[in-house]
Amino acid sequence: MTDISQPTAPRVQLTDESVGTSYMANLPRRLVTTWLPLIVFIFVLLFPFYWMGVTALKPNHELTDFKSHNPLWPGEPTLRHIKYLLFETTYPHWLLNTILVSIGSTILSLTAAVFAAYAIERLRFSGSRVTGLAIFLAYLVPPSILFIPLAVLIFGFGIYDTKLALIFTYPTFLVPFCTWLLMGYFRSIPYELEECALVDGASRWQILVKIILPLAVPGLISAGIFAFTLSWNEFIYALTFIQSSENKTVAVGVLTELVRGDVYEWGALMAGALLGSLPVVILYSFFVEHYVSSMTGAVKE
Repeated sequence: MTDISQPTAPRVQLTDESVGTSYMANLPRRLVTTWLPLIVFIFVLLFPFYWMGVTALKPNHELTDFKSHNPLWPGEPTLRHIKYLLFETTYPHWLLNTILVSIGSTILSLTAAVFAAYAIERLRFSGSRVTGLAIFLAYLVPPSILFIPLAVLIFGFGIYDTKLALIFTYPTFLVPFCTWLLMGYFRSIPYELEECALVDGASRWQILVKIILPLAVPGLISAGIFAFTLSWNEFIYALTFIQSSENKTVAVGVLTELVRGDVYEWGALMAGALLGSLPVVILYSFFVEHYVSSMTGAVKE
């Protein structure tokens, strides 16, 4: 019996033809798709800070004479504007007031937002979704409408022209935003962790403090950064509820005290704006890792 073997198919050598990111090896394409957008993005973000710094270092005669002096670089740098801002105005008090108001309102807002977000997302009561939506819709109410009834309350409690007026009114727009942000973060934490703790006899308070909050630290930091930034830059309430110069915040003090009629002290204005933005920049630099992790989600099942 003859053995008739089947013809074997020719071997085909497999090759990896995927290009991956090798398309960026082409210099013109890499320039258009990567470097050009990056340069535009950096310019848009950093040029205002550069312009504030240059203006703060220019003497007065260079601020308006662009024909004789370079507008992008100080010919005769001076610290006179910064010295005037720090030692001849109440700017240090404005900065301290802004820090105290921002920290106080952030703590109050985060505390209320944690309880609200936990109740809406974890207790599963009837109408929780509608409640969460209603809380977020409250954030969309314009402050220009709210400050009128809030002013009546501020005068009624006798805290007008004090830092407490801002600490108690800022949560009206911070709590809805922080609650909405924490709701999404609490929703990503597995319910099995909470159910196991309930079986072991843990109370709701113990679950919140020992399980939910430790897992939600990136979300809390993210909400805290947003709340602190919104409080730091708030203008309408600070302008309405504060009258004396020593109680003003940076956003209001720089505008109302350094602009006298049609005279703009541009050097001091730019120095105040630049120094006033540094605390927020430092805050972001310290917590940027936690902020990025909160944007990518929490514990996954």
